[in-house]
Amino acid sequence: MTKLKLSAIPDDRPVKITIEVPAALHRDLLAYAEVLAHETGQAIADPAKLIAPMLTRFMATDRAFRKARRDLEAS
Repeated sequence: MTKLKLSAIPDDRPVKITIEVPAALHRDLLAYAEVLAHETGQAIADPAKLIAPMLTRFMATDRAFRKARRDLEAS
């Protein structure tokens, strides 16, 4: 058997999560989508599509979360 450099590919299928957000947050998402469309020239049809990249960015830049996760994985 050949020894490949890649191991098994992780399952990256999206997982659908349904949430309720306050009306004020929904208005903010609409406004954010509008500003983003103005800056990038790319219209956002569904502002809910912003939630995943926002959460990804938030967790990637949260130092306390990254440290706590590393500590948890090490134990």
